[in-house]
Amino acid sequence: MLSETTDSPTSPVHEDSDVLLSPREEEPQPGINGNTVRWYDADRTESYTRITPFQERHDTSVEFFYKPITLTALTIGLAALAYVAMTQDVLEEGRDKRRIGAYAALASFLMFSMIQFRDGPYIRPHPALWRVVLGINLLYELALVFLLFQDLDSARTMMTLLDPALGVPLPEKSYAENCAVTANNIWNAIDIFCLAHTLGWFGKAMILRDYWFCWILSIAFELAEYSLQHQLPNFAECWWDHWVLDVLVCNWLGTYLGMKTCQYLEVKPYEWRGLRQTRGLRSKARRVLSQFSPHDWTAFKWEGTASFYHYTTVVLLLAVFLAAELNPFYLKSLLWLEPDHPMVILRLAGVFLCALPAVRELYQYVNDPKKAKRMGQHCWLLLATILTELLVIAKWSRGQFEEALPRQVKWAWSIGGTLVLLYPAIRFGLPSARRYVRRHKRKVKAKAT
Repeated sequence: MLSETTDSPTSPVHEDSDVLLSPREEEPQPGINGNTVRWYDADRTESYTRITPFQERHDTSVEFFYKPITLTALTIGLAALAYVAMTQDVLEEGRDKRRIGAYAALASFLMFSMIQFRDGPYIRPHPALWRVVLGINLLYELALVFLLFQDLDSARTMMTLLDPALGVPLPEKSYAENCAVTANNIWNAIDIFCLAHTLGWFGKAMILRDYWFCWILSIAFELAEYSLQHQLPNFAECWWDHWVLDVLVCNWLGTYLGMKTCQYLEVKPYEWRGLRQTRGLRSKARRVLSQFSPHDWTAFKWEGTASFYHYTTVVLLLAVFLAAELNPFYLKSLLWLEPDHPMVILRLAGVFLCALPAVRELYQYVNDPKKAKRMGQHCWLLLATILTELLVIAKWSRGQFEEALPRQVKWAWSIGGTLVLLYPAIRFGLPSARRYVRRHKRKVKAKAT
């Protein structure tokens, strides 16, 4: 057994040791304030408690797709442009080359977007895909800015450059001519647009991830159709078409399937293994297919009644969604586009793809301001796009919709707007005023004493 004079690093030192020349530090105590911290007391929601392996952030078996290949992409892109532009069997002399030149310019811009734009909130199937989606949104926004400075007749003429069959006025169609509740009328009302309604609300449920939000938006859109049918005759529908076929059947079915998909993705176990770590052809095929599924899933809890800030966010998001729903109806009416025209379908599909990361960025911006210091790029650009569409519609609508807004519609929207403003005043304003009065009374009593 060692004595105290032994020069052991674990032995106590003498009082005349040099260690006494410096202040002695207190020995750290385990736990928090002397209390033992158990493993199940740790907050696993904090970022510093989670260690994300590299394999979960990147698939190391296909690491080639996650390496920067900017120079390689530049070389391939320029080679493709040179081949198309200089090979005679691709571009014959005397042919109009403006269309293919425009396509090449768009492809070059999207290639730049794919390589150089910032990553968004989604990483599946690859961040480059969502960079391209952002680039497509930016191109559409620039096209809208250009159209904003054109008159309606010039815009209709420009549409014929994309499709020569356009430029012809469309007949006005109403769906409220025979509203008798008969099996024949109901069967005639079921068409391809019922499927489009269902798919559309499936997509909205995947974007918003909230039952109540989808139901409020569904009812608000039907009320908007009632309000605007004096401008757009195709908004005129039978009452059972509005509330039974649309709301209770198509919209509900799409919302239900979308929310069930969200619930499945929320509870689904996510385990990412590289292609090299999976054995068997079936397992590798399953891993490849899983690349096109979400990496993880975040359930949205908008909590519109939790605070005035959340309430304002939900109301504004509802207004933007309504505008995004109504804009294509006005644009196709003004530009003489059929409802099933490819441009209309591409616009709807493009807004859906852009809204997926945009609403995700908005949710993080509202609920996690410490990490999201500013609004995300997808959210900012999509908001600018919807508002620019509204400006274009407002400009082109001059002289097109001469019928005044009906009196009952004015009263209905006035009452609705009053209720929207009155609710936060009662829910948040009155309690704040009471707290202010109580604090003021306490201060007066404190000064009096």
